[in-house]
Amino acid sequence: MAPILRNILAVVAGVLVGGAVNMALVTISGSVIPLPEGVDPSDAESLKANIERFEPRHFLMPFLAHALGTLTGAWVAARLAASRAFGLALGIGFFYLLGGVAAAAMIPAPAWFIALDLVVAYLPMAWLGWRLGRR
Repeated sequence: MAPILRNILAVVAGVLVGGAVNMALVTISGSVIPLPEGVDPSDAESLKANIERFEPRHFLMPFLAHALGTLTGAWVAARLAASRAFGLALGIGFFYLLGGVAAAAMIPAPAWFIALDLVVAYLPMAWLGWRLGRR
């Protein structure tokens, strides 16, 4: 297989696997740490109206979803890459960082969580995914 095609497929696989991990963790998060009574996590207005009822523990699963999704996506890209594994893994991190910035603009959250999420969950996890996934 041509190296460029393999690298493209590595990035696509990384994005898909990272997204699947993220969604799986988001999906089970309410079962692991129940949200305050009456909050609908699929409704931005419900989140905005009830954000003051959230405790720090309610932000653990979203953080883990972002961090572990990025980590696994970068790991997959690094493992499958024909070349430039570091750049591909960081590309996954930047891709998810853009999603994190968009989510921070749309979904209310305390400033400490947004800062922690944007600083720790994306590029450092992409770097770690590359370190763990390189051959």
